[in-house]
Amino acid sequence: MCNLYRQRSGPQAIMDMAGAMRATVGNLAPGDIYPDYPAPIVRNDANGVRELALARWGMPSSKKMIFDNATKRADKLRTKGGEVDFQKVLEFEPDSGTTNVRNTSSSHWRPHLSPTSRCLVPFTAFSEPGRDAAGKYRPVWFKLAVDDPEPLAFFAGLHLQAHTSVRKIKTGMETIDVFAFLTTEPNAEVGAVHPKAMPVILTQSDEIEAWMTAPWEIARELQRALPNGALGVIDA
Repeated sequence: MCNLYRQRSGPQAIMDMAGAMRATVGNLAPGDIYPDYPAPIVRNDANGVRELALARWGMPSSKKMIFDNATKRADKLRTKGGEVDFQKVLEFEPDSGTTNVRNTSSSHWRPHLSPTSRCLVPFTAFSEPGRDAAGKYRPVWFKLAVDDPEPLAFFAGLHLQAHTSVRKIKTGMETIDVFAFLTTEPNAEVGAVHPKAMPVILTQSDEIEAWMTAPWEIARELQRALPNGALGVIDA
């Protein structure tokens, strides 16, 4: 599961590659992106205008996951002898979001598959969890296998505007824009480190246009791994 990536491209480079017409992000600070942090995405607004905007990484988790977590928290409260209003616990159950989307046939994700809910997530490198010689956790970083040291590409993403929920108990109810990106089976390079999945990556203009405009029957064909040899491992 990819839960850390890097974005070092400027707004104009992102807009040019994505065909965006406007930006609301100001100056983008290059750096590493972590779950629930704001990051740039390219989306279609309500009028179909493509724009570069900021959103927080993590789409809403499933109602079942939130319900199960709230049930566990309510049970813990009961063991401490307190009265529990389960509906209130459920309403304020924190959900930091789901960062990676794999099963697009799930009823949870089906409402988010139309072009209005799709987005492009710019990145220059991404990591997968690995281990060093001593068995200690160490992220392994990948980029496109091209001469450019920081090549721009996009994850195929989904987004949701004005989502109201509790991300963290200390901050309470918030209304924010959120996103996540699709994953698929890994190619050879990623599979050697993380055999379960890799992000869905778009590098060509026709792929970008299909993801942002095509019916789902066509766009879903993009949920596939990059060819073997398309990625290289880099130093962090």
